[in-house]
Amino acid sequence: MKLNSAPLENAHVRLEPMVETHREGLEAAVNADTTIWTELYPFSWAGEHFAPSWDKLMADAAAGHTQPYAVIVGGDVAGITTFYAIDPANAVAEVGGTYYRPDRRGGPVNPSAKRLMMGHAFAAGARRVVYRVDALNARSRAAVLKLGAVQEGILRQDRQTWTGRIRDTVIFSILEPEWPAVRDRLDARIAAFGP
Repeated sequence: MKLNSAPLENAHVRLEPMVETHREGLEAAVNADTTIWTELYPFSWAGEHFAPSWDKLMADAAAGHTQPYAVIVGGDVAGITTFYAIDPANAVAEVGGTYYRPDRRGGPVNPSAKRLMMGHAFAAGARRVVYRVDALNARSRAAVLKLGAVQEGILRQDRQTWTGRIRDTVIFSILEPEWPAVRDRLDARIAAFGP
């Protein structure tokens, strides 16, 4: 697997490799819903947490540990999504760290972004695409299942969140042989939103 960071685009969303010019837009997006960070994320981007989170993301990207993308909708930064835990030797990529402004949830943005990322990963030779979701995050769990991923299990007391809560993590995956059927269902779902 050779997963390179590159712009990805379809009718509903453009994913741009995250750079300094996205900083201001991302900061506005993550501060559009400050309560979600204390409830459902293992880290926070809101308020005073933005600068250190940005710095860590950029350092991880520079070191090759992650590939973060600015989610662009209508010319504005609507959120972030990231390839984490890229494992070329085992042909595995994890998609995570996803956040969208509240006005971009529940429509074509998430399925369109995930379609682009999974298509990119499998075209690059991925054997497996993984999603890790907080067990309390019912909305994200449902969204990942709706994408066509298979729930593999729950890692109990997997990690401590920035608030001190110990979270259980649900593991989902899509395997390369499953991708064509998942892709076709996802394409039909996205087409139903119109141009």
